[in-house]
Amino acid sequence: MTKVKDNVLKLKDEIASICKKSGRNPQEIVLVGVTKFAENDLIEQAIDSGITDIGENRVQEGVRKYTTLKIQGKMVRRHLIGHLQTNKVKDALKVFDLIQSVDSLKLAQEIEKQALKIDQVADVLVQVNASGETQKFGADKTDALALIAEMIRLKNIKIHGLMTIAPLTEDQKIIRGCFSFLRELQREVKKQFKSSENLEMKFLSMGMSGDYRIALEEGANMLRVGRAIFS
Repeated sequence: MTKVKDNVLKLKDEIASICKKSGRNPQEIVLVGVTKFAENDLIEQAIDSGITDIGENRVQEGVRKYTTLKIQGKMVRRHLIGHLQTNKVKDALKVFDLIQSVDSLKLAQEIEKQALKIDQVADVLVQVNASGETQKFGADKTDALALIAEMIRLKNIKIHGLMTIAPLTEDQKIIRGCFSFLRELQREVKKQFKSSENLEMKFLSMGMSGDYRIALEEGANMLRVGRAIFS
C-alpha cells in the first residue's frame, strides 16, 4: 500500500467516524485533494485510491498538471481553489470544472463573458471572507448576499454553494465561528433566492488539513485537503 493510498483511507475512515456521530452520510462529503505540492505521479496515486476531486491554487499550475494527467476513463472533477485574476479566466475555464473562488461582481462578469464565448455555463462557488482578515480574499461578510443577488442575474454562471478559509489559529472557537457563519449564510441564501434557476446551494466548501474535523462538525460537505493526503 502506498503512503498516499494509506492517507486517503485513513482520511475517509475519520470522515465516516465524524459523520456517524452527527447522523450524516459520509458518501455526501466531497474530499478535494489539493495538489499544490504534489506532482502527477502522486496525484494519480490519489485518484487510484478513490479521490474523485482535485484542486489547485493557481491557474497556470492547473494547466501544467491537469492537462497531462493519466486519468483516461476516470471521472475526476478539477477545482480552482485559489484567487482568480480576471486575465486568467479564459484559461481557467479550459481546465477547471468548478471555480471555488469567485469573490467579486467584476470577476463574475468576466467569467460570464468568457463562458458565453465558448457556450458554456461556468460552475462556481462564492468565496466569503468569514474571518474578516484583511489579507484574505473573499467577499466581505456584509456584502455576500448583495453579490449573490447580482450574480444570479448572469446567465452563463451557476452558483453551487459557498466557500471560506478559516484563520490559521489554535483557537478552535474562532475557527468554528467562521464555519458556523458560512452555514447560516447558506441557509439565508436558500431562503432569499430559492426561486433562482442558476443557484443551487449544494456545497459548503470549508475545512483544510488542519481544521477539516471542525468544518465537518459545522456542516461542511466539501473539504479541501492537501497535506493530509500527500505528506
